[in-house]
Amino acid sequence: MISPLPELATLTHRLTAALSGKGFPGGQVTILDRKTPPYISTFPYEIVTCRLADGSKRRLFCKYAAGHNHNAHGHRGGIAYEAKVYRHILLSLQDSRPLFHGAHTDKRTGETWLILEYLDRCIRVKDITPQYKKMPRPLAMVLAARWVGRFHATYEAHLARSALSLSFLNQYDVEYYRGWVRRTQEFAGPLNRRFPWLAKLCKRADELLAPLLAPPLTVIHGEFYTNNLLLRYKSIYPVDWESTAIAAGEIDLAALTEGHWPVRTVRQCELEYQRARWPQGPPASFERKLEAARLYLHFRWLGDRPDWTIRKTALWRFKQLQMAAEHMGLV
Repeated sequence: MISPLPELATLTHRLTAALSGKGFPGGQVTILDRKTPPYISTFPYEIVTCRLADGSKRRLFCKYAAGHNHNAHGHRGGIAYEAKVYRHILLSLQDSRPLFHGAHTDKRTGETWLILEYLDRCIRVKDITPQYKKMPRPLAMVLAARWVGRFHATYEAHLARSALSLSFLNQYDVEYYRGWVRRTQEFAGPLNRRFPWLAKLCKRADELLAPLLAPPLTVIHGEFYTNNLLLRYKSIYPVDWESTAIAAGEIDLAALTEGHWPVRTVRQCELEYQRARWPQGPPASFERKLEAARLYLHFRWLGDRPDWTIRKTALWRFKQLQMAAEHMGLV
């Protein structure tokens, strides 16, 4: 089986080129160690320990396109797109981590590598257990809600001043949302008898998701789930920015709190988000937008891949959609 990771000589050559002139000493990079973390990722990646020309050591997180494409209805942009997000958005954030060390695009294949600082002594918020004494997971989620609220506030203002500088980003429009509804209905075809209410709900989807199109919009992560959030020294560091877009910020908050969380934890996250994004108080549209964002996420994941739509682990999303249909009197 061919490894998706580059050969040692190729890795050495490209890291030497990528790190040259970016605050690192020039000269040949020497690879000391390569490790693949246990986490599942949409793209191949590894942790590379290298020695620079001045004798200092660095640990790098290297992520490779390697022929992979996980785009679904324009949702994910890939490694080259993520590199643009780091270069044009995250690089300008104060104390943004992990640090962006560069990207390399192969002229022959067009495939991109993303090279970041490796953050050690981190834990994914998803992996925090009751035995983790440094911080309980509900508190980490509240910190994440605060982080993303501030991020949304910053880029809501940035869009108002200079939208052109962010024109490379995807933007969720009415066709984007309709597409997920259409894909869900199509992929759920084998389940029509089980969910006869779905067609009626899909017909009303434009109305239900319309709040997400109304201002204010901002720059969102796009998949702000606990498995994409690193906790280090009581600080939150989101990773995997390939789904970044211009959209309603409530989508990130809905992703953070999606699942079987205690009502108290969800409410704390919502309040912390509101305080961070709107210190003077949230707009009147907040609750409707958040409800629409939760509905969108169900359509978005049910419409991702046909095999995902009909598997047992997706049933809870259908139940949530059915509750929405019942609330509207469609069932």
